[in-house]
Amino acid sequence: MEELQTVDQELLEKIADMLGKPVGAVNIRKNSGCASRQSTENIQITSKTDKAGIDIHIKAGTVGETCYIPVIITESGLNEMVYNDFYIGEGCDVDIVAGCGIHNEGHKDSRHDGIHTFYVGKNAKFRYAEKHYGSGDGTGGTIMNPQTIVYLEEGASVVMDTTQIRGVDSTKRDTKIVCGKNAEAVITERLLTHGDQFAESNMEILLDGEGAKSRVISRSVGQDNSVQVFYPRMVGNAESFGHVQCDAIIMGNAKIRAVPEVAANCMEAQLIHEAAIGKIAGDQLIKLQTLGLSAEEAEDCILQGFLA
Repeated sequence: MEELQTVDQELLEKIADMLGKPVGAVNIRKNSGCASRQSTENIQITSKTDKAGIDIHIKAGTVGETCYIPVIITESGLNEMVYNDFYIGEGCDVDIVAGCGIHNEGHKDSRHDGIHTFYVGKNAKFRYAEKHYGSGDGTGGTIMNPQTIVYLEEGASVVMDTTQIRGVDSTKRDTKIVCGKNAEAVITERLLTHGDQFAESNMEILLDGEGAKSRVISRSVGQDNSVQVFYPRMVGNAESFGHVQCDAIIMGNAKIRAVPEVAANCMEAQLIHEAAIGKIAGDQLIKLQTLGLSAEEAEDCILQGFLA
């Protein structure tokens, strides 16, 4: 186990709201090694033997427990690919807190690619939170490419909240969720890019079972010269309901592209998509400034509220 430094603690607080040792199952990955691990009676974490990553087994009927699996990188030039597989038993109701933080003080790019696959049993529920954050004064880039795959059995559900806070130079996020009968997926994505950063998000939600439901909410802010691309795709293969909503604020010389798609392969599928991109409304800025805020403070207040 590797000792955690001050910068490690700062990253963990940013990406996983960790202050001190958390209660529950924990696996902290640092610079391609295990810095801390703790299983519980109901949540077992084991290392893979054939490739980098871990297996997380959550016993059927587990309720009210949390599993933390953050990743931190503080070495410049480190590149890794990690595979994490989750097996969530029937009737569970649990929280999973992930996230990746990279602190790069060097001249080489540091990169984390992670593939998280969830196998969710009947009538199980889980909430998944993932934050990405980059820091450091080096010229090397911070690169994160997460892939998330979720298989929901009958009556299962996921509430997924993903956030890119600041400092990530390049990211490509791929998300795929397969919903069985009466399964439900709610995904909220919040994204902030600035400088010359690039972000691409691809989502595919397959409503395969009768009564399946899904809602996708994307909130993004593009600043400076950054570029964002968002491709959400909702597919109704059975009697189902799906809604995709994309809202973005564009600033400076940023470029934002949202391309939502809905595809119905069943006449009983009801699918809706909405997309809007625009600048901050001038009347909002004026109203806040009349309350005593500076122009910069007013702008920051609006952005924080939009991404909350």
